[in-house]
Amino acid sequence: MTSDPYHREIYPLLVVISGPSGVGKDAVRKRMQERGCPFHFVVTATDRPQRPGEVHGKDYFFVSTAEFDRMLANGELLEHALVYGQHKGIPKAQVRQALASGQDVIMRVDVQGAATIRRLVPEAVLIFLMPSSEEELIRRLRRRRTEDPAALQTRIAFAREELKWLPEFDYVVVNRESKLDDTVDQIMAIITAEKCRVNPRKIEL
Repeated sequence: MTSDPYHREIYPLLVVISGPSGVGKDAVRKRMQERGCPFHFVVTATDRPQRPGEVHGKDYFFVSTAEFDRMLANGELLEHALVYGQHKGIPKAQVRQALASGQDVIMRVDVQGAATIRRLVPEAVLIFLMPSSEEELIRRLRRRRTEDPAALQTRIAFAREELKWLPEFDYVVVNRESKLDDTVDQIMAIITAEKCRVNPRKIEL
């Protein structure tokens, strides 16, 4: 029991937003930034090609495979994964600096990455984004037009497998079509609730 309940110490949170490919993780993060949510949004490093409209240093850090390998070898990544033949990783220093400054940290990763974060940082808050249906998820993947038909089928099959990771998460939020602000509102409500815990999470990294 705390000696002074009127002066509770609140620690910064590490919030992981994950879910199957195509569920809208990037769109949710961008809307949170547009709304001015007061968090540090982690920028992921990747060796995949930059897509039209993406900004280096904002959407991703786009690096060569050789540079990614160097970061990995030097222990600069908190977690990393090879997904669909593309490397993605979270720069460790970026997360540590934000937490040290007292900022809550928002990190969007695939389900493999979320599992790694859970193992390395047990007190992280894991939120799983769900589509409202498999049909909607397939429509979103097809709309992106980033793969040929064979690769698209592979991604759909992989997304079905990713959904099986749901029980490993703390919260689930359904990201419905054209309801992006509702999704952000639910994530904000989760973060508010976490700040009200009697026994607050303390991130050690």
